[in-house]
Amino acid sequence: MPDGTNTPSRRSIVVSEFTNSVLDPDAPMLGPVENGGTIIANTAPGCWGPMITPSLRGGHEVTRPVFVEGAEVGDGVVLRIRDITVTSIATASGHDSSPDGFCLGDPYVAARCPVCDTVWPETHVEGIGQEAVKCNTCGNPVTPFAIVHGYTVTFDETRSVGLTLPRAAAETIAHDANHYAALPDQSRQHSILTFAPSDMPGTLVRMRPFMGQLGTCPSMAMPDSHNAGDFGSFLVGAPHEYAITAEQLAQHKTDGHMDIDAVRAGAIIVCPVKVRGAGVYMGDMHAGQGDGEIAGHTMDVAGSVTLQIEVVKNYPLDGPVLFPLEEDLPPMARPFTAAEQAKGQRLATKWGVAAIEPLAPISVVGTAANLNLAIENGLARAAKLLGMTVAEVRNRATVNGAIEIGRAPGVIQVTFLAPLARLDVVGLGDYAREQYNL
Repeated sequence: MPDGTNTPSRRSIVVSEFTNSVLDPDAPMLGPVENGGTIIANTAPGCWGPMITPSLRGGHEVTRPVFVEGAEVGDGVVLRIRDITVTSIATASGHDSSPDGFCLGDPYVAARCPVCDTVWPETHVEGIGQEAVKCNTCGNPVTPFAIVHGYTVTFDETRSVGLTLPRAAAETIAHDANHYAALPDQSRQHSILTFAPSDMPGTLVRMRPFMGQLGTCPSMAMPDSHNAGDFGSFLVGAPHEYAITAEQLAQHKTDGHMDIDAVRAGAIIVCPVKVRGAGVYMGDMHAGQGDGEIAGHTMDVAGSVTLQIEVVKNYPLDGPVLFPLEEDLPPMARPFTAAEQAKGQRLATKWGVAAIEPLAPISVVGTAANLNLAIENGLARAAKLLGMTVAEVRNRATVNGAIEIGRAPGVIQVTFLAPLARLDVVGLGDYAREQYNL
């Protein structure tokens, strides 16, 4: 692992390597990248491709973490998302089921072949369709996941819209799946385009790309898709080697797997540092998604990402804070216009209010096993960040914000207008000023 001192830091790092779907703080990192430097990455699709590739142990395929110069445990790293570009020509997705016998407790983490009883078997593709992935040892189809209702979608040249395809077109793409998926050279996944689902052809969709995974390395080895309070709860008491306790999950996760659609180009995200060097990683790019990712999966794509990195010292939270684009804020959490402020000042003058409190939008991420618990987690984090009671956060999120759902079963955002002076105390005020021209 780079130690940040013996290895010279670099102004920019280009990342084209992937983990085996496990985020391990003891594994060597790339870098170091200097504080203020840039990370450019070519990412592989998340979700479905890795889910049908049993040798991958986390359900996704994320980039190898990067060591950030000067990032120490207890700090935060600020990630300015400069660019997200979809490179896939097509993808496939759908609502899933997990057939019996094809996993050891968790199909995302411990896929197995029920014929030769191999866990994490090496596999290959023969033909197309949902039984095309075969065990190298015994030749049995290995299907830890099946698509119950799905679609193949291709994108226009400008990557603005997509169109779902009928069976014949989906099968044509399936025969050259890696090309249409634009799988990076070092990716190990089987493309989900091989399955050729076509249950809702002729549906036009908007593209609005964002990162489903973006964050910092957890402080113990953890399957990548489980670096969050909801998916991570599946590891508690699990029957495979990545089993952990609830206390370990709370201590070590960094909530890098959010599936929040506001994590897109132009947004600023602040992530906790739980290992020296932070270990910034990314993956699971989505072409678009509605709040909640209610089908369980969306349009996973390959793409390129550019981040600018900055260390913020003594970050007080164990999870992420997001400064979304203004257009992505809920209406009640948007900065007040000059006209609104003028009306407010007239009210203040009339009623003898000495000053109107300067406010700024902030979105605090909460995760847990279900949405109710995730809301409690987000409220508690926001209260800790801003030195408020949970009751005050509830009030501010009600009159000046909203609870937004990133992903079911348990990722939310507590988004509201917070006192700018409170953000200044924890070193985040200037990021709000930058993002919202305050």
